[in-house]
Amino acid sequence: RKSKHERGEIMRSSVIISADTVSQTHIFTIFDCSLNINQPAIDYGEMCYHDNSLVSASLEALIQHLVPTVDYYPDRSYVFTFLLSSRLFLHPYELMTRVCHLCVEQQRSGDALLDKIRFREVAPKLVQLLTEWTETFPYDFRDERMMRCLKDMTHHVARGDEYSWRAMQQMTQRLIKRLSALGQYEEAVAALNAVAMERPASLKSKQASAQRSDVLSVCDDPFVLAQQLTHIELDRLSFIGPEEFIQTFAMKDPLENHKGFFRKRKTSNLEAYVNWFNRLSYLVATEICMPVKKKHRARIIEFFIDVAQECFNIGNFNSLMAIITGMNMSPVARLKKTWNKVNTDKFEILEHQMDPSSNFSNYRTALRGATQRSETAHSSQEKIVIPFFSLLIKDIYFLNEGCANRLANGHINFEKLWELAKQVSEFLVWRQVVCPFDRDRRILQYLVTTPVFTEDELHLASYESEGPENNMEKDSRRSLRWVLTQRIRTFKPINQTHQNDNGF
Repeated sequence: RKSKHERGEIMRSSVIISADTVSQTHIFTIFDCSLNINQPAIDYGEMCYHDNSLVSASLEALIQHLVPTVDYYPDRSYVFTFLLSSRLFLHPYELMTRVCHLCVEQQRSGDALLDKIRFREVAPKLVQLLTEWTETFPYDFRDERMMRCLKDMTHHVARGDEYSWRAMQQMTQRLIKRLSALGQYEEAVAALNAVAMERPASLKSKQASAQRSDVLSVCDDPFVLAQQLTHIELDRLSFIGPEEFIQTFAMKDPLENHKGFFRKRKTSNLEAYVNWFNRLSYLVATEICMPVKKKHRARIIEFFIDVAQECFNIGNFNSLMAIITGMNMSPVARLKKTWNKVNTDKFEILEHQMDPSSNFSNYRTALRGATQRSETAHSSQEKIVIPFFSLLIKDIYFLNEGCANRLANGHINFEKLWELAKQVSEFLVWRQVVCPFDRDRRILQYLVTTPVFTEDELHLASYESEGPENNMEKDSRRSLRWVLTQRIRTFKPINQTHQNDNGF
């Protein structure tokens, strides 16, 4: 059986996504996205179908297929799939411009009166398409060019159909409200991060430990803490746009630095969520390494094991994995005397559930079970599914890397786009769940703002808790003491607080 330190290193390596990872041959098998050339496919001009499913097409044909007419409206699954992944080939602004232009031009006959009648008939379907776009991918409209295009279409619709014009007005109001909420969320997260980053934890000492609150002084009920963690997870999940998964590997727009274009990074909310996972891991490790007394450290370890168990029961796999990762960090794993006082049976079961071997097969089985429970849920709590997010990103990344965007004939590989949409749409279902638990403002504030140790501070705190076992560790402690002492001398504290009832 591997030592705790060895298991910790394996666990940590499995959740870190680095530049080195993407350059290596991946071991994850997600989907076989290659087209089976031995199976017959039907080619309708520029669009190719197999078993009544679109498998490939030219970009022009796909754009045309998105444009509604008097007698036609694209299938909703197609609308979502193409709007999601079209950004791999052209910018959303370009797509919207071309769709709106085609929709208008198709109604032109040369007779002004007839054109007006024909556009009046197609206007409700155009409004429906734009409504699906603004409600599913609202962050596309942070681009001022998209908003101008939307405004132009509103004026155009107003000339032909008052009902559709009113629908456009209502759609725009909902969009502005959503973008305003997004801006407030991003400002709140930035402020909370600033508080946490600019108030670093003191070096470990008996005095500092006595003065600093710990998690048990804020909440000693594992179920309640797991509930508050679930609040934070669902709050942050709700602001991740589905397109952010694709934007991580979409082509860079040449006008991205243009004034007024996407003031925020296109994946900022996804990145903020990954950063939350890292913060929770470091918070767990800090809480364990901070106490001076071995008995107290053991009690906190047992508490977090219980919290992790409650997270598993709820279906909050992201917090569960963050806690396990924190407890497997080397500064925590090396505290052998402390771990000897802990009953690790439950922890080992949880580790087994999140074991990275066989492409996280145990976790994937548990996730499927939670998803099935959610689909037949009789209560709000049973609907909760919060995936291990880093693995979800890896799955989508490797799906993109392992499948070509275009086929040999130049067609876009739409089978790949279907699979990308399948994974992202499942996330959207999980994202829309409203957390049923009562909020505890004090606990939420502690979780998102209390200072956490850096990796160097964690190692030093660990050495202060249980002394170095060899000369290498002694040298490391001596070096860390000197480096961290210099940092404290140059640190200038600030007077800044930020309160947020949502616990972002």
